[in-house]
Amino acid sequence: MEKMRLTDMYNTALFIVLTVAGLLVLPGCQRTPSAMSMETAAAGRSEFAGQPAPDFTLMNQDSQPVALSQERGKWVVLYFYPKDDTPGCACEANEFTELLTQFRNMNALVLGISADSPKSHRLFIEKYNLSLTLLSDPNHAVMKRYGAWVESSLGDKKTERVIRSTFIIGPQGTVRYHFPEVIPQGHAERVREKLAELQRGGM
Repeated sequence: MEKMRLTDMYNTALFIVLTVAGLLVLPGCQRTPSAMSMETAAAGRSEFAGQPAPDFTLMNQDSQPVALSQERGKWVVLYFYPKDDTPGCACEANEFTELLTQFRNMNALVLGISADSPKSHRLFIEKYNLSLTLLSDPNHAVMKRYGAWVESSLGDKKTERVIRSTFIIGPQGTVRYHFPEVIPQGHAERVREKLAELQRGGM
């Protein structure tokens, strides 16, 4: 029994060390060295950059309405993701939470959108101790306007899915940058870097 207890203690200590060292990551947070080049290449094909961001009002995790038009004067990081509490989405949400203070210091608001209900968002936030505002788009109406919902057919079979994507919207309500394809791991930091570049007048 004592040997088992010591083994458990050793495994726990090893888990903590690996996590702190960055050698152990959440499921869905696997490292992808080419992620930046992939996202940058996809952004070059975007038709949204430079266009007015479509306005919307959606319910947040507390069933309170959030309107994009009410956020004029701020930068808005708007990201679409497939589903609460799935590996890639948990990775992305946790990384945005870790950088949230930096985004706020840059006068930027981070909003996540999926088709999940406000209740699902609350459970997701509580489970991972997230500090984000998550919005519910159950009918995919906003996703469609932002090109984040795709319907396709293969013979008689119809498939639908969410495109994981991110928009950086400027204080005047214009899309300043669009990531039409997103690799979850490290994406929040790449968004922060792009936002800093935009604020310096780099684009």
